[in-house]
Amino acid sequence: MAALGSVQEGEEEIATCQEESGVLEGPMVSLSEWQGWGTDSPLPATVVAAIKEMMDLEREFGDKMKFGGVGSKIKGNLKVIDDKKKRSVYAKLSDPEQKLQYFTAQQVACRLVGSRGYLCQKCWLPKEDCMCSRIVPCNLLHGIRFWLYMHPKDFLRQNNTGKLLWQLFGNQAATMCVFGIPEQEEIMWDAFKSAGKDTIWLLYPNVNSSPKSVGDINLDRSFSEENKEKPLNFVLLDGTWSNSSAMYRRLKERWVTIWGEEDLPCVSLSSLGASVMHKLRPQPAWDRTCTAAAAAGLLSELDLHEEFRGLGLDKQADAIEDSLDILLDALTARRRRMGRSITRKERHNNCI
Repeated sequence: MAALGSVQEGEEEIATCQEESGVLEGPMVSLSEWQGWGTDSPLPATVVAAIKEMMDLEREFGDKMKFGGVGSKIKGNLKVIDDKKKRSVYAKLSDPEQKLQYFTAQQVACRLVGSRGYLCQKCWLPKEDCMCSRIVPCNLLHGIRFWLYMHPKDFLRQNNTGKLLWQLFGNQAATMCVFGIPEQEEIMWDAFKSAGKDTIWLLYPNVNSSPKSVGDINLDRSFSEENKEKPLNFVLLDGTWSNSSAMYRRLKERWVTIWGEEDLPCVSLSSLGASVMHKLRPQPAWDRTCTAAAAAGLLSELDLHEEFRGLGLDKQADAIEDSLDILLDALTARRRRMGRSITRKERHNNCI
């Protein structure tokens, strides 16, 4: 089964420090800027509050924040002050939900402000390495919708592969939902409640009492244009393997609250080869792969079923694989230009 893990912490191209890139140098993040990164959701209130906190810190100390490294972390003179303030606020929060939302907002805010003018909004690569012109968009079958449930530490990561799905298929067919952003999570759950629990499947290693495969999905339905309002919803956990456990628990808690059932419907893939991205970022075990490769594997297995025959899922799976090749090429070229290794040390070889 594919675990939808992304890279381990630190396995990302290191952004050069954005010198003198203070938060006050640009306007507050607008709705259009927020949505330009790959979402149709409203601008999160918690993220706006986090950016305002950074602006206030700059005003108070008369200094500019600098950003750089993995996750566009704050650098320079204000780093220690900012870190102490955030730790103090976090420690005073007693509600776990408030803690999660605060953590997520801080992660997303730093990435938004620190990536301004540096990353391409569509492919999340440095602008000099933009690969957008090589990606060929296509339509996903009307009766299928992907939900990219993304950990905030994967938001705007250059080697994230979940972003490829909405680059290819558009936001309505592959929708990003960041773990701990309430505006996006409500959009996702409202869609689930409207479509019905029988249309929702989480692509995740089987942890239920009754393991499921693609063959167990109810396909007794029409996949015509008329039925696109109630598609099959496939949730992909877009984050490191360790982070995906927390995301799974959050999904399960909400599932129990809404439908009163303990088992969140999880589906595993019967066969899955190593993704091309394995060359740059090996996964911790043979049955875990990157998010986009798992999505391609799901479409390929669905294509084997008579109900999907001739509907083009094989071509849509190929489009994902092609986009992974393009991303790998772009990241490899960047590493070579920076004089960095283009291979990663294998981990947990005993699992293979």
